[in-house]
Formats: sequence, structure tokens, C-alpha cells
Amino acid sequence: MKKGEIYEGFIESIEFPNKGIVFVQEETEAEPTRVIVKNGMPGQKVSFQINKKRKNRCEGRLLDVLEKSDKETREPVCAQFPACGGCMYQTMSYESQLAMKAEQVKALIDGALINSGQVVSGNPEQADYLFEGIQGSPMEFAYRNKMEFSFGDAVKDGPLTLGLHKKGSTYDVLTCFDCKIVHEDFTKILSCVLDYCHEQKLSYYHKMSHEGYLRHLLVRRAQTTGEILVNIVTSSQTEHDFTPMADRLLQLDLEGKIGGILHIINDSLADVVQSDESRILYGHDYFYETILGLKFKITPFSFFQTNSLGAEVLYSAAREYIGSTKDMTVFDLYSGTGTIAQILADVSKKVIGVEIVEEAVEAAKENAVLNQLDNCEFIAGDVLKVIDDVEEKPDFIVLDPPRDGIHPKALEKIIRYGVPKMVYISCKPSSLARDLEILIAGGYRVERVKCVDMFPHTVHVETICKLVRK
Repeated sequence: MKKGEIYEGFIESIEFPNKGIVFVQEETEAEPTRVIVKNGMPGQKVSFQINKKRKNRCEGRLLDVLEKSDKETREPVCAQFPACGGCMYQTMSYESQLAMKAEQVKALIDGALINSGQVVSGNPEQADYLFEGIQGSPMEFAYRNKMEFSFGDAVKDGPLTLGLHKKGSTYDVLTCFDCKIVHEDFTKILSCVLDYCHEQKLSYYHKMSHEGYLRHLLVRRAQTTGEILVNIVTSSQTEHDFTPMADRLLQLDLEGKIGGILHIINDSLADVVQSDESRILYGHDYFYETILGLKFKITPFSFFQTNSLGAEVLYSAAREYIGSTKDMTVFDLYSGTGTIAQILADVSKKVIGVEIVEEAVEAAKENAVLNQLDNCEFIAGDVLKVIDDVEEKPDFIVLDPPRDGIHPKALEKIIRYGVPKMVYISCKPSSLARDLEILIAGGYRVERVKCVDMFPHTVHVETICKLVRK
């Protein structure tokens, strides 16, 4: 098996996040070769080209789906499938998606525990903990409250497009006129903005040459109120008055209501949505969202769960895992905008949140005032450095780190607190599995694990893990 060669085979299983496993039997080999082919579904017959070949690892790039999987029981719901890689599992039933994600997470957790020696007595091949399955999202479609659409073209030098990147490409952008994971209001706003930019013959920003004007369209919509923020993001290379576009947006027949329209200037060389300058074209630059009875102020760049109703499921499950924190000091590490901290504040002596993103910390402080909570403290800084300076000692720790998990040295400091229990909330189960091995080696054992699907039809899944001190 060599790089560049093309093979066919069946995807036998999917490992997190989207690693299809295909076995290829070559005439010259006694054992079949295990090949990872991303972006497929279990049961599909695919053709693929070998693009990575190492001693113990072989990867192939998906070329074509030759036969559908028997798990593909429904037709695609949007016109861009399967070219857009966002909702790659939409032809599977939602029940099948949930079962597949739960299986992926369980395999990772089982592996971590077996490696760490947390196994059933007398059976070193069976992890010893309670796996409680997966809870689905309350909404299968139209669940996202935020979307970052990119300007570009679908083919080189083609007409202007606005939408999501083509699967496997960092350059080609497909216009999403009927994306089903967002409310229809998003689609109407996207179409209006794209039509206007076409008429004005505005150029888009090229990521390689760093030349051009239009960069992104950022739309946020509150689930509880339907209030909408529309943000058009450009470079500073052209001056353009977007007031006529704002007037058109305000005339749209929407189910929700536009609360603010902003023009955001971003000259960062990186392909990220950020603000060097923000100009309010209409209304204000925030709205309010409610989660489990708490009110949160959301700005264009607020860190907030993108599935509001799913967040209620996630935080309810986390609160049940946490249990009683009466008279306790709780550390909420990697606290974001302080959602978990504020959920726990009513039933705790004090909650201290630590978050590296200063804007998120300021938002957390503002939201605590909004919810009349005076026993929350939020600190801006890296968990690895900040916790050395915190005088209080925790009785309970909640961990909710970014996708890459927790720095090993920060984990060592967390372990040294010796709290009887902690809860780890993870948006990337492979990072969780890696960190669990360190926590188990440090004297903890995994007691319970549950998954919550915040992102139907995608590869992503949230996982909640309760650990107890041995």
C-alpha cells in the first residue's frame, strides 16, 4: 500500500470524531491493513486515495460513496449535502446518530480506565464505572443560536458566495440558502445580505493574499425571545456605507425581531471573527437569553453555548452530577461567561470562576449582577497560573475546559487540592479520556459518565464525568 493508490472498502465503524475504519486485504499481506477514512458513515462502501502512510498508521482521503449505508434511512434535508461537511450525518435517523456517538464516547472512556487500572475486580479488560448513555437535543433542527458565515466563492474566480466551507476545503465556500440547523430567519438574512453585496459588486477577502473586503456574516438569535443581532464583518481596505443594507434587513418578514445591526472591522491576518472596530448601524449590540431561569447578556462575541435548549439539558445533567454544594466553596475552572457558576451560586457558599478570556470574565461579572448574585467571583487568567494566587481552597471543583483539554501541570495543581468530588464537562471526549488517565493516577476514580448531544447531525458531542477521591 503506497501513497496515491486508490482502494475501495466498507466503513466498518466510526471512531471519534469522524474516523471511518476500513480494512483492506492486499494479496501480499497476511493481515488486512487498517485505514482511517474520514467523513464517511458506518456501513458505506467508499473509494479512497491513500494520502498518509506511516509504519503503524494509514489514512485515506474519501473520493466517493459507492454504496449507501443501511443506516441512511432518510433523504438529505438541505441542497448542499454532502458537499458541505457541517451536517454529515443528516441521512441517518437521529436515534442512530445518538447510539453511534454514545458508543464512540464509551470506547474512549473504557480505554482510558483500562489503561489506568480502574477495572472490574478479576476482569482487567472491563472498565469499572457507570455509563449512563446519551441525552438528545430538545430540537433536532434549527437548534443553533449563532452562525458564522464566510464570504468567498465556490470555485476559483466564481461568483460571490456566502455560507459554509466545502467539506475538506479551507477555501471553497458554499452558499447556504436552506441550512436546517439554524432558524429560517438566518436564511432570510443571509440571502438579503448576499443579494446586496452582489449588487454593490463588493469583493471578498482572500485569506492567502490578505486582499479584499467582505469577510464574514455573524448572526445570533435568542431562543427565548427571537431577538437577532446581525454583524457584517469586513476589512478596512474599502469604505462602504451599509445603511441601505440595514434598511433592507429591517424590512424582512422574520419570525424574530432584529435588535441590532453592526458593521465590524477586522484586519486580523488570521481567519477568525474578531473586532478591531464596531459600528452600530441600527439598535444595540446585545440581547438577553435565559437559561434555567437565569438571564444572560449576549454580545456579538460572547462565549455562550450555541444550542440554548440543549444547554439546559447539559447544565441540568451537570447539576445533578454535582449534587449538593450547600456551605461549599466551588471552583468553576475554565468558566467562560460563568453559566455554571451562576447556576450553582444559589446553593453554594461561594463560587469562584477562572477564565483566560477577559471579555468572557467581564460578561460573567455583568451577568452575575443581572441575576442579583453576590457570592460569585470571576478571575481573568490562565488556570495554571491563577489558582496559585487564590486564597480560598475549594470544597468542590467543576472543570469545563476548551476542546484541547487541561494542561498536565494545571491538572497536577487541581489534584493537589484533594477535593472529595469533581465534575468534568468536556466538548471533546478524546481530550477527556487523556485527562482522566492523569486524574486516576492522581488518586481519583471515575464514578459516572453521561453524554449530551448539543449538535445533532454533526460529529460533536458533550460528555459529563463525575470523579470521586479514592
